[in-house]
Order: sequence, then structure tokens, then C-alpha cells
Amino acid sequence: MDDNNLLKQLLMIGIGTTSLVAEKLQEVTDQWVKEGTLNPDDAKRFIDEMTQRLKMDQQSLEELMQRQIKNMMQDIGVPRQAELDELRGRLDRLERQIRDLENRHWR
Repeated sequence: MDDNNLLKQLLMIGIGTTSLVAEKLQEVTDQWVKEGTLNPDDAKRFIDEMTQRLKMDQQSLEELMQRQIKNMMQDIGVPRQAELDELRGRLDRLERQIRDLENRHWR
């Protein structure tokens, strides 16, 4: 399973849902304006405010999903990038030490 691909798919679902909600909000407020329940300025403010809240909620959801995926990967033993980098550095040092020992031995 490609975790980055899964995360991207989940985020796209969130974006699609946000877009759909924003579209429906527009339809509802247009209807309210036609019925005289809401004036156009209030409708625009309402849509702007709700859209902003949706974006904030979506960002919070994205952060939550990233934390959850990170925790899940840690739970199943997938090493973090920093751990891999540290191991690569240790491996490089060991390889240099082996080369140095081999060079001393063959002199």
C-alpha cells in the first residue's frame, strides 16, 4: 500500500466534499435571497464565513489524518526518515572504517 497515495486520496475526498458543501450553500442562499428571507449582502457574508470555516475544518482534518497515518506507520514498524538517514550515516562510517582497515592490511 502506498501511504502517500492513500493520504492524497483521502485529502481529495475532503476537498471534493468541501466543494460540494460550498456549492449547496450557494444554492440554498440563492433560494433564500429569491424568497426574500435573506438579503444579498448577508447571503454573501454567510457563504464567505461558512466557506472559511470549511477550509479551516478541512485543514484540521488533514493535520489529524497525517498524525494518524504517522502513528499507524510507527505502530507497524515503518521507520521514520530521520531513522533511515541515521542508519545510512552509520553504514557509510562502517564502510569507510572497513576500507581503512583493508588498506592498512594490504600495505
